[in-house]
Amino acid sequence: MEPRLVGPGPYRATRLWNEVIELFRSGMPLRKHRCRFKSYERCFKASEAVDWLHELLGCNQNFGPEVTRSQTVKLLKKFLKNHVIEDIKGRWGKEDFQDDGHLYRFPPSSPLKPYPKRPSCAKEAVKFPDWNEPKTSASQEHILVKSVTTNFEMWYKRHSIAIGEVPACKLMYRRELTQANIEEIWKSMTMSRLQKTLGLDSLDEVLDTKLVNAKHIVQNVYNVNKQGIVILEDKSRPSCSDLKQPTYSGFERDVFKTIADYFGQMKEPLLTFHLFDIFVSVLGLLQKHSKVIEALQISCLLLPPENRKKLQLLVRMMARMSFNKDLPPLSESVTTRTLIVQAFSRCILFSKDEMDLDELLAAKLVSFLMDNYQEILNIPSSLKAAVEEHVVYLQRVQIKYSGADTDATFPAPSFCHQISTDEFESQRANGSQEPLAALLEEIAMNKEISVKDKKKKLKQFQKSYPEVYRVRFPTPEAEAVLFPEKNKQKPPILMWALKKPFQPFHRTRSFRM
Repeated sequence: MEPRLVGPGPYRATRLWNEVIELFRSGMPLRKHRCRFKSYERCFKASEAVDWLHELLGCNQNFGPEVTRSQTVKLLKKFLKNHVIEDIKGRWGKEDFQDDGHLYRFPPSSPLKPYPKRPSCAKEAVKFPDWNEPKTSASQEHILVKSVTTNFEMWYKRHSIAIGEVPACKLMYRRELTQANIEEIWKSMTMSRLQKTLGLDSLDEVLDTKLVNAKHIVQNVYNVNKQGIVILEDKSRPSCSDLKQPTYSGFERDVFKTIADYFGQMKEPLLTFHLFDIFVSVLGLLQKHSKVIEALQISCLLLPPENRKKLQLLVRMMARMSFNKDLPPLSESVTTRTLIVQAFSRCILFSKDEMDLDELLAAKLVSFLMDNYQEILNIPSSLKAAVEEHVVYLQRVQIKYSGADTDATFPAPSFCHQISTDEFESQRANGSQEPLAALLEEIAMNKEISVKDKKKKLKQFQKSYPEVYRVRFPTPEAEAVLFPEKNKQKPPILMWALKKPFQPFHRTRSFRM
């Protein structure tokens, strides 16, 4: 069985857990071993399992070379606790696995992790105001909207200037959106962008959207300082920026240990338990750098502001320490980068479930965060621009044409990708000519208007849109088909018309003899 890349999607952590178990069972070499004058068939030493599994995880693109030997030992401890493996006497669960010569074997069947059954979460969509209804209360959050369908009559009345008629219209002044409306718009469009970036049909199986706080998103976007760090509303905490820092030998190690102990006491990781599946799913996009950057930017907006600020400060410190060549070594056995990843991975991401590869996934995520923290922990500018543009549109004065339902709110603008100039010109030409061609055809085939009015409208249309008109009527004969000539009775031919007209006498020259 060959390892494969597990992409983003529902239950990615479960799929990875089951795949590693299957690879381990199918590939781990088994042979005969002796222990205390007794032979045991089809078993392996603990150190052999660590060697083989460490190499497997390092070559697997779902984890990569960042996996350390100690992380592999921790994973084998989980395998022993969950009866993926057992010792040669059949014991498992409470036995502690060590990187030594103890013998282990596979049970007849290693239990795979079942896929969890989540209650179906109703898809939440932003609800925009219905501007025709009277204003009930300022705190109204859920306001219905009427659907808009553009038919010919509606289009005709909007563009009737082209044919010389302007129907009656009036301005519709829209009410201001409440803060609750704006927060729901942010939540809806953020969820939509995240779903599109991950390439999923729905977020229901990777995220419970009911637990996403819209206020947190807005605060993470707008309540920031010049460096982009979140500003908390509680400013009562003292600042330590003015304290004098000691410079004794070993000061860096003491500071590192103090910070590691502080974050190590957290009961919940900074990325929170309910966002675990989202961040694990994002890791499936690591082969696409720009996609994973955007997905992490959006996912970090969902964090509580306190968590986002701690994450920003912690990851920035970790990155600076990792790339600081002048920093004294913090450990004699491992590099500074490896030590930092091992010390802070669990406080950033881990799972409630014991049957998970959270140590490996957290190490991979933290390494990527350290290398790209300046981009990831910034506000996604394209999302911010799209939301603000949509809010401005909703607050804009609209024109209502008489008899046409144009005062309803249009849906949120869909996201787009960049195209070439030629493609843009082609789309603009085709997109605008199709409704114009339909309008011209309606005028041409309308039998209820008089011939005089039809000719007048066609002439005005030809003057306004000559290219569209030329496609429909390439020759005068094509246009003449619309106006067949009636058989008129010719007047009788008069007899005098057949005679030659009177010619005056021309005097000729005479020759004298």
